[in-house]
Formats: sequence, C-alpha cells, structure tokens
Amino acid sequence: MAEITESLPLKRSSVEAAHAAIKEYIHYTPVLTSQTISKLASTPQSPEALVGTAFEGQTPARPKIRLFFKCENYQKVGAFKSRGAFHALSRLSQEQLSKGVVTHSSGNHAQALALAASTHGIKSYIVMPTISTPSKIAATKGYGAEVIFSGSTSQEREAVVEDVMRKTNATLIPPYDHPDIILGQGTMALELEEQVKELIQRDEWLSQHGSSRKREAGHPTTDGSGSCESNVKQNHEHQGRHLDAVIAPLGGGGMLGGLATAFSGTGTMVFGAEPSFEGADDGRRGLEVNQRITSVKTLTIADGLRTPVGEINWAIISDKSKVEGVYAVSEDQILSAMKLVVERMKVLVEPSAVVGLAVCLYNESFRRLVEEKGGEDGWDLGIILSGGNTTLEAMAKMFASEEAERAAGKVGKDGKRVAENVAG
Repeated sequence: MAEITESLPLKRSSVEAAHAAIKEYIHYTPVLTSQTISKLASTPQSPEALVGTAFEGQTPARPKIRLFFKCENYQKVGAFKSRGAFHALSRLSQEQLSKGVVTHSSGNHAQALALAASTHGIKSYIVMPTISTPSKIAATKGYGAEVIFSGSTSQEREAVVEDVMRKTNATLIPPYDHPDIILGQGTMALELEEQVKELIQRDEWLSQHGSSRKREAGHPTTDGSGSCESNVKQNHEHQGRHLDAVIAPLGGGGMLGGLATAFSGTGTMVFGAEPSFEGADDGRRGLEVNQRITSVKTLTIADGLRTPVGEINWAIISDKSKVEGVYAVSEDQILSAMKLVVERMKVLVEPSAVVGLAVCLYNESFRRLVEEKGGEDGWDLGIILSGGNTTLEAMAKMFASEEAERAAGKVGKDGKRVAENVAG
C-alpha cells in the first residue's frame, strides 16, 4: 500500500476525506441507547462486588453516565474493520490493485480485506493462524480470499506473508499499524458524533445533561431499555454539545488511534479498554512505564485484542492530549457486560466488543474519574461495540463454565496452545 510518507496526515480533515472515499462501500451503523444499562452504569457497585479486586475496601464510585452505543457489529463483515480495509484499497494505484493484496489476521481484518478486494474485483491472499475461529476462516474464504495457514507466532505468520509477496507482488495491507487503516477506522467517530447530536435534538432526555436539568425542574423520569424518541421540548443550549467521552476496545490500536485522531480538538475525551487476562492489557501497562510493549501472549476470550499496540498507534495512544487513559477488566467482567448487551439490548456482540462497556460498569478507577470530572452533571459517553463475529456454539461454551474453552481453534501446528501477537 502507500508508503507512510505518501499517506494522508493523521488529523481530523484526513478522517473526513477517508469517510468521503469509503461511505458508498460501508454501512452507516446505528447508535442505540439503553436506559437500563445507563442506569446500571450510574449505580454504585456493592462493597461485596469489590471483594477480591484491587478496589476492595474502597467506597464505590457514584458516576452519572448516559451511554450511546455505536453498533459496528452491524457493519459489513460484522465488524469495524471494513472501514480501514476499504480506505486502504482506495489509496492504492491501479498497478498495485492489479497484483492483489495480502495480509495476516485471525479473523475480522481477514474478512474485511477479502470483502474489499472482491468488491474491487482483485485477488486477496489471507494468512491465518491455525488457531483462528473456524467460522471466521469459512467467512474469509466465502468472500473469495485465498487462505494460507501459518503457525501462531508473529514470526511464523510474517514469514508466510513475505513468501506470498515474493511470489505474487501483492501489496501488504496491515491489520492496524498504518495511517490509511487508522484514518479509515476513525470514520466511525464522525458518524457517532452526528448521530448522537441528532438523537439528543429529538429527545433531550437521552442526554445526561438534559436529564439533569429535568430533575432540577421537577420533571418526571422514564424507565426502559432501547433507543427512544419523545416530544419533549428541545433544549437549544444542549443541542450543540459534544459527547463528553468515547471508550473503545484496544488491541493493535487502529480503531482507538483513529477515534483519537478524529476527536482531537473537539472536546470529546477518548479512552481505551483492554482485557487484563494473561497480560492482554499491554497498552495500559505500557503507559505506566512509558514504553510500548512489543509482545503479547494471551488466550483472553476477547480474541480480537490478542495483539500488542502497533508502533504508529502507540505514538497516538501515548499522547495524553489525544487519549486520556487505558483501563482493563477481567474475563468475568467482559462476560457480564456481554450478557447485558445480548439480554437487555438484544444485540449480538463478540467479547472484544464489550470491553469498553465492562470498564464503565466495573472498573472503579474509571468510574471514579467520571464521578470526579462529571460531577452532578455527569457524562454522555460513547461506547464502541466493535463487532459481532461469534457463534451460538462459542457463546454456549463461554457461558457454560469458568473453564470454558478460550479458543475455537485449540492448537497450533506444533500441537501447542499458543497465541502470540495475533492480529484481530
């Protein structure tokens, strides 16, 4: 693909240009609300719930939050990755397109690039670890890609990619660590921003700020779950207000880097969310020591986040003016958040998608921050539901027991259960 020096600069205007280039190929995914889940996020956790955690003995935080869910599980291929893939191809020359494209991915980027390539009528070569989810392998093949299997480690996968490039002259489209990918993923921020403003203009009660004023004025409240509209008189003071913050899952960092680029200078704060299992929270740990962590070996159920933050994305994420912080949650907390979204919102999501929601519900450090910064007025908070590529069989295993299988593909080529730097 385009050399980094030839890519558009990482700024909001470039995200806008990326959106113009890809909008005919992607879905304008919906933004949903849930008063039930917002209420849960605004309710202090019980002291008993904090026993055994780093927050045991602390007074539970009392944040006030209204949540707005950007549902990228409804995006083409069932995940946000389509945005980056289509934008990356839009930046290639006709000569490059004629020779095809190649990448390595465990699933969502694989499917996204395969779809983008078939849409443009070109060849795609996808290198997938043998531990990739069978349904994702089948879907990638279904979009017309030639799938080549490799071992699980980054060295094995990159060696196979190099071999494909040498034989075909195909252009490498990396999963996350390239400006063209980052800018493509950032396009969801423009939509989220616009959609939330439209929702609040129709019903100011959806905003934490509008509801705060209503309580002060003695207006009655409502209950229930899901997106709603009403004939409540619009509050013109609030119509132009931006989201207070957005939180998104962090794996390789393409999506979080794109969101941070798009929201930079708008007044909307950006946060990242990671699983803590087996060191999957490399972004959070890296920020603590002010150094990017280059290797991740984890079998977290959030399989799309089993990879370290990329170099370019690290430069964005480690910039405090662009990303306020990164927070981590446990496997049980991820499953609890997933269960809420499926049962209360009737929205099918994969574990990686709900890590941000889990932080809002269970991470006391984040919740304390919202309480302190938001005060009595609280926050309107955007949640990125990044994808929905799971199966009923996989969900049944996840919720069957605490020892549920952590990967649909159990072993690598050498017979060992290893997952290292696996790109989502």
